[in-house]
Amino acid sequence: MADRSLPAVGEWLRGTGPEGDVVISSRIRVARNVVGYPLRARLSLEDASILCDHLKRRIRAAELAPDLIYQSLEQMDEIQRLALVESHVISLEHANSPGEREVVRDPDGSLALMLNEEDHLRMQVIASGLALDSAFERATKFDATLQGVIEFAFHPRFGFLTSCPTNVGTGMRISVMLHLPALVFTKKIDKVFNSVAKMNLAVRGFYGEGTKALSDLYQISNQVTLGRAPETLLDDLRRVLPKIISFERDVRVQVLETGRIALEDRVCRALGILRSARSLSSEEAFELLSMVRMGVHLAILDELGIEVVNQLFMLSQPGHLQASQGGQPLEAAERDVVRARLIRDVLNG
Repeated sequence: MADRSLPAVGEWLRGTGPEGDVVISSRIRVARNVVGYPLRARLSLEDASILCDHLKRRIRAAELAPDLIYQSLEQMDEIQRLALVESHVISLEHANSPGEREVVRDPDGSLALMLNEEDHLRMQVIASGLALDSAFERATKFDATLQGVIEFAFHPRFGFLTSCPTNVGTGMRISVMLHLPALVFTKKIDKVFNSVAKMNLAVRGFYGEGTKALSDLYQISNQVTLGRAPETLLDDLRRVLPKIISFERDVRVQVLETGRIALEDRVCRALGILRSARSLSSEEAFELLSMVRMGVHLAILDELGIEVVNQLFMLSQPGHLQASQGGQPLEAAERDVVRARLIRDVLNG
């Protein structure tokens, strides 16, 4: 029988990390391929299964962390996989790929290894708030440990070889998830996009590459890995993030000073709807929660903890909602009713 356990709402959503009013999380992701096996696109189903077994044995031997959980995605149903995507434990591509593939994760979701994703192995470390240095240190330590027990494909000139050419080199993606409601509300978000693009950084959606932003939530990450040292990639984000954080905070203050009553009204109306609505779509819930989250950080609302708001972003998504109903598939209208009830129960409890 498939393991139906799901990750607890991640440690990275606790909302207590540095600069947590703007930065929700920091993530380091490393892509690696194993010598002796074709790249994922040319990997047969039989070889994919053999490779998975090999990687699991090597990961166990590496003893990366205690209490690691090993789960086969092929044995999960669609709802279980979707909930893992929503928790940022696995990617959409990993969830939807054919053949044997697995995830190895710790209970709080701060470490996850995707086996047979776009590459043979993708490891990610995720932390709450602006914690790039600590996440980077942890990820590089785990990567070095894995290199001691697994022979990864490496070229002396090009670096680590990956399925996508944009990842060749370090194979590392460094990203942060930002909450930028004031910049979106005042239509100044394009200034952020333009400045980020000039630094060879990418702005992505809530679930990363190929996805759209959800309610003022954006991911910013490096685009180029070839010829760039990991520390250089880290420095690129270190330079730009303080400016974005400061920009968002300044605009929040300006909006509060020039239109306090209007802003307080929007925040309080959002909370009122969330506490009373009988049906809420995903997009509407995200928009309202985004406004409430800003209200908490601006001290407009003092009765809510930020961790509760952060968790509702996750728990109100389709996979988590259906998992909370015993894994029963629900139509969109049914999910909207369950979502509204969940949010009411949490906020009025």
